[in-house]
Amino acid sequence: MKLFSLALASVLAASAAAQLNSDYTPTGPFALKDGDRVVFYGDSITEQRLYSAFTEAFVLTRFPKLKVSFVHSGVGGDRVTGGWMGDIATRLTKDVVAYKPTVVTIMLGMNDASYRPFDQGLFDTYRTGYESIVGNLKSRLPGVRFTLIRPSPYDDVTRPLSFDGGYNAVLLRYSDAVSAIAAKNGATVADLNAPVVQMLEKANATNPENAQKIIPDRVHPGAQGHLIMAEGLLKAWNAPSIVSAVSVDAASSKVTGQTNTQTSGLASDGKGGFTWTQKDAALPFPIDLDDPVTRLTMDSSDFFSALNRQMLTVTGLPVDKTYALKMESLTPMKFAGVGPAPTFTGAQLAAGVNLAPLKTPMWSQAREVFRIMNQHLELHQLRWRNIDFSFQNEAAGTKERDALIRSFDAYEKKQFEAAQATAQPVAYRYTLTAQP
Repeated sequence: MKLFSLALASVLAASAAAQLNSDYTPTGPFALKDGDRVVFYGDSITEQRLYSAFTEAFVLTRFPKLKVSFVHSGVGGDRVTGGWMGDIATRLTKDVVAYKPTVVTIMLGMNDASYRPFDQGLFDTYRTGYESIVGNLKSRLPGVRFTLIRPSPYDDVTRPLSFDGGYNAVLLRYSDAVSAIAAKNGATVADLNAPVVQMLEKANATNPENAQKIIPDRVHPGAQGHLIMAEGLLKAWNAPSIVSAVSVDAASSKVTGQTNTQTSGLASDGKGGFTWTQKDAALPFPIDLDDPVTRLTMDSSDFFSALNRQMLTVTGLPVDKTYALKMESLTPMKFAGVGPAPTFTGAQLAAGVNLAPLKTPMWSQAREVFRIMNQHLELHQLRWRNIDFSFQNEAAGTKERDALIRSFDAYEKKQFEAAQATAQPVAYRYTLTAQP
């Protein structure tokens, strides 16, 4: 399946853009830890492998030393009772428990409410079934940590309501049930509804035509909507906002501050500029702001200010002078920026510039991580759907089928390890040059 790769290609480039300020502050350490195995469980919105894949990619690029594995187990049409790939007992056994996860995320509800006004019977089935899922997994996976997801919205913002009150109002009642189940079980809650609605409202006020493209069928978000969903999940996990931060004082030619990076060799070029070496411990999340729908989505959200800050501050420069910033890889693993070197005024540098939206070599490195990561997703999907599920009832060739599954698993593991290797910190040479 190429859905993720096509969507990924549409969001992996960068340019500067206005961003909303964020009041997000992590309230504790990041939720995932070394050795965690995460299963994303859900319906067709999870099957899209977008919010879940963006979350995985964020973890790979922001925490390159962290050893965490991910399995994407979404199936279109699923409800709390299961679906076409098996009843709920089968689904949980084969697509969750079999992977021995330490962390399970669950997003269900879009199908359970049946796209109609609130129905008490359907709601009771959902609440009881959801509680049963959590209880089943708690008993079979001792110590498992849950993130229960308030389901993503039905788009009642950019189009007229289908009935009085709208379908998303129904989903919010289901979401409240999820929150209550989470509180009862000591689980984390991730809200993937309200942030998307808030973004849609801002986008619709700016550009109604492009706003409709964010959730084209009102149910399944495009990549842009999934970015905001991933942001909601990552915030629930206390994801850090900082990729790296460096402060330089031009007057003293000294690095006065650095966060999540190592700098060395700062030197003046004698012409008002500087060079230094910088090795960040993380990579930015690269997003294509040249795409108008993506730009609208980002401009209507706080994604960059909340989760994607790669900051450079240089004080003591003439405020009206212009400077070009060039970055070059210093290791055999060479990545290059795209397009001309970005330029900033002394005033902008003094205020601090966010490099994350730019097509830097670090952007190129992150893009390569995503490309390789996508291969492991594709391999798992083929193994799961085309081999394991499709041939599960065939008596002939069982031994060969199982051997093929093991081969797919081994190849997938190699691709995931290759993505992790590509995400490892690389030193770059920064050159800040005063322009005529």
